Amino acid sequence: MRRTLATVVFIWPCATAALADEGGASAWLPGQFASYASVPGDPGFSFETMFYGRKASATAGTSFSRGGGLLAGLDVSEQYLFLTPAYTFADPVLHGQLWVGVTFSMGRNDTSVWGVLTGPQGGSLSAARSDSASGISDLYPMASLKWQQGNHNFMVYTMASAPLGAYDANRLAGVGIGHWALDGGLGYTFVSPSGFEFSVTAGLTYNFVNPATQYQSGTDGHVDFGVSYALSDTFYLGAVGYLYNQLSSDTGLAATLPDGFRSRVAGVGPQLGWSLTLGPVAAELGLRGYKEFAAENRPEGWNAFLTVSLSAAKPPAGK
Repeated sequence: MRRTLATVVFIWPCATAALADEGGASAWLPGQFASYASVPGDPGFSFETMFYGRKASATAGTSFSRGGGLLAGLDVSEQYLFLTPAYTFADPVLHGQLWVGVTFSMGRNDTSVWGVLTGPQGGSLSAARSDSASGISDLYPMASLKWQQGNHNFMVYTMASAPLGAYDANRLAGVGIGHWALDGGLGYTFVSPSGFEFSVTAGLTYNFVNPATQYQSGTDGHVDFGVSYALSDTFYLGAVGYLYNQLSSDTGLAATLPDGFRSRVAGVGPQLGWSLTLGPVAAELGLRGYKEFAAENRPEGWNAFLTVSLSAAKPPAGK
């Protein structure tokens, strides 16, 4: 028991050094906007279901002046289901189209940490710990305004993150982030008659103090983009990506670190979309995946989004 506890004491400083945003989890989900993000939709009620899966890891190590060293790591597996009922207003607001919605979420998080302490003579000690959590996650109210001028589409949006999810500051795993956050940004989409489309959405996230830890993550900047080509009126293929970069330092425990615990990550991957009409219901299906790279103070891996959006179908022309 003494050897295991001693190793765990070394694991924690090294493993947490790879995690900003209180464990590498942020209010903004990188990649949640993609192609056609700024294109106005049809007025009325809609409902979107999104499944999100992610696997990521991080490692950190140090060496000692007399030989040997410490290597520690983190592994994360996440699955979330997001449900978004929304309403798009028919009457213009500020000459644009107003959309309001709220996202309910639930999920599962499996997290494990491990560490290996190597002595100057080659001997080693190792220890590991894992934790799992599942349940209702945080709540995300959101609103956007969209304008269309020919092939050009513009958007402004705002989103809040309400900490209603399962969270325990003393556990490795959780499905909530434990604090309030506010996000806002701008979007642009270009759609040509030939079928080519390009979208970019950029925003900033302000994180409030976590009351359980008195820790405050810095302000995050993020850019999501998508490029696609419509092979028909109902099917498109393309590529997606995101850039996520923490712009200001964390405060709290991380204030002692030289880089302020700032995190960043980028991801790219393929996407496809398909639309169809099922009687009075119009359905849009989307699948996109990302391989992450250039991570700092944040786990790095891969993730995928599967979305199904339902709304009232347009009546046939002439009716």
